[in-house]
Amino acid sequence: MNTPASQNTWPLHTLYFYLTEGCNLACRHCWIAPRFQDEKHQYENLSYELFVKIIEQARPLGLSGVKLTGGEPLMHPQIGDLLVYIKKAELGLTVETNGVLCSPQLAEQMAACKNAFVSVSMDGVDAVTHEWVRGVRGCFDRSIEGIRNLTAVGLRPQIIMSIMRINVDQVEPMVRMAEDLGCGSVKFNLIQPTERGERIYEADQGLSIEEYIELGKFVENSLAGSSKIRLYYDQPMAFRPLNRMFGENGDGCSRCGILSILGVLHDGSYALCGIGTSVPEMVFGHAERDELATVWHESRILNDLRTGLPDKLRGICADCLMRNICLGSCVAQNYYRKKNIWASFWFCDEAYRKGLFPLGRAKKLSASF
Repeated sequence: MNTPASQNTWPLHTLYFYLTEGCNLACRHCWIAPRFQDEKHQYENLSYELFVKIIEQARPLGLSGVKLTGGEPLMHPQIGDLLVYIKKAELGLTVETNGVLCSPQLAEQMAACKNAFVSVSMDGVDAVTHEWVRGVRGCFDRSIEGIRNLTAVGLRPQIIMSIMRINVDQVEPMVRMAEDLGCGSVKFNLIQPTERGERIYEADQGLSIEEYIELGKFVENSLAGSSKIRLYYDQPMAFRPLNRMFGENGDGCSRCGILSILGVLHDGSYALCGIGTSVPEMVFGHAERDELATVWHESRILNDLRTGLPDKLRGICADCLMRNICLGSCVAQNYYRKKNIWASFWFCDEAYRKGLFPLGRAKKLSASF
C-alpha cells in the first residue's frame, strides 16, 4: 500500500500497553470490561519478549514514552522486569492503576523511571462507596496504601475519580483527601457510554448531561480556585472556560493525542487504543507477524485520521470552534457509538440537542446569537 511521505514520517510518540486481559477488580463502569481475575481464574498477559520487541521497533518511529494500563498493569507477572527495561531504555513512563498491588518495591521502581507519572483510580472517600463501584471488598484500604507507597518515594500521583450518582456528593471531599495524601492532582472522569458504562446509564446510575455541565462549572469555576492541587474535569473543550485552558492558572488543552499514539493489547495486537478489545475494526495487526512500521504507516484508519481530522468531523463537532484542539474528543467512543470515525462526541451531541451547547463555541450558534 502506498502512502504519502508526509504520513510516513508521522511520529509515534507513545505506546499504550494494555498489558493484561484480566483485572483484580470488577468496576461497574469500565469502558474496556476486562475479565475478573483471581487465584482460580487466570488470563492472558503480554509477554515480556513481545513487549521488548515492540518497543525496539517503535524507537525509530519516534517513541519517547509508554503508558502501562490494563486491565490492571501491576498484575502482570513480570511487571518488575518491564519497569527495569523501561528505566534502562530511558523512556518516559505513565501508569494507570487501581493501586491495590502498588507495593513499596513497585513504587520505587516506577519512581526510578524517566518522567514517571502514576494515576490511581479512586471512586469514593470511604470504603462503602469505592467498593460498590469497584466490586471487591477491601480494595479501598489497599488502594489508599498504594497511594501512600507512591508518595513515600517522592511521586505525587493523580487520583482519577469517575463521576456517577453514588459519588457525586464526594467530589470536594475527594479533593481534600487527595491533598491530605500528598497527591499532585485529581481528574474527574465522566462515565463513557461504552461497554459497562452503557449499563450505568441504563440503570440511571450516571448523571444527566445537565448535571455533568453544572458539576463542571462548580469544579472549574469554584473548587479549582480553593484547591492546593491541580484539578481536571474531563469534559469536552467547548465547555471549558478559557481561563482554565490558558494563562498562569490554566491546565492546558489536553487531549488523548490520537495522532501520535498506538495501542498494544494484551495478546500483542496493535489497535487504536483499548477500544480494540471490543471493536475488531480498530485492530490493525499483530506484533508477532506484522512490522510495527508497516502498521503505523499503512493502516487505513490511522491514515484516514491523519488526513481527515478535524475537517471530516460531523454534527456539532464539525461546527465547533474548538475542533482543531479537541479533534472530536474521543474517536474511539465516537466509533463505538455510531460506527463512524467522523461521528460527533456523545456529550456534545446531547448538549446541542437540549440547547445546552455553549453560545460562542460553535459557528452556527455564534452566527445566530
